[in-house]
Amino acid sequence: MAIKRYTADADNTLTNAYETNLVTKGTGSNMGRADILEVFHIFGQESSTSQELSRILISFPVSDISTDRTNGDVPASGSVSFYLRMFNAPHASTIPRDITLSVMPVSSSWEEGYGLDMENYSDLTYDQTGSNWINAGSGSIWTDPGGDFLDQNKNENVFDIAMEDGTEDIELDITPLVEDWIKGSGDSGVDNYGIVVRLTSSMETGGTTQYTKKFFARSSQYFFKRPFVEAR
Repeated sequence: MAIKRYTADADNTLTNAYETNLVTKGTGSNMGRADILEVFHIFGQESSTSQELSRILISFPVSDISTDRTNGDVPASGSVSFYLRMFNAPHASTIPRDITLSVMPVSSSWEEGYGLDMENYSDLTYDQTGSNWINAGSGSIWTDPGGDFLDQNKNENVFDIAMEDGTEDIELDITPLVEDWIKGSGDSGVDNYGIVVRLTSSMETGGTTQYTKKFFARSSQYFFKRPFVEAR
């Protein structure tokens, strides 16, 4: 089996979590240059009903896939599968068990940014370059805080992946989505703005803390653990 890999060209973690003072939310923070990507849900930390979330954004160079298909390096639709590959980053914090992550296409453009701080959320964009929970980028805001994406009601390209132990990697067949990216919205597909990786809606709004699932980012020193789409 021939394999060709396309490493992510942008990624970021968005959060509305409280800073350590439990007063200020980190909604203006950016983590676009961090070497880790993070998904969590924290319930009841600031108050008995508070909900704190983080989500992952990743985009891939679909234009490179299209070029390789034109050049004959990637087979035609129906003769190739595309897999999302992301790799668990071990850490000392509590690992969520029996979670389900949803992968779905982002529906508008966003900026990666230059932030690094994933603990105190000190790297604020100040409405300049970089996405955060409120902003998609400089001069633009998300229609829905936390990112605009095509959910089950808007698009069939939504993929769920169950994680029993919380330490699993992601190896997920997203062939229909990549093929739609290649076609683009002008040819009955969707425009490529990447994906969001998040807990399912029921887990994001539930009464159980799911803290914290981490993956290696594209800035990781471990080259082979950076996120990529794999053409098989």
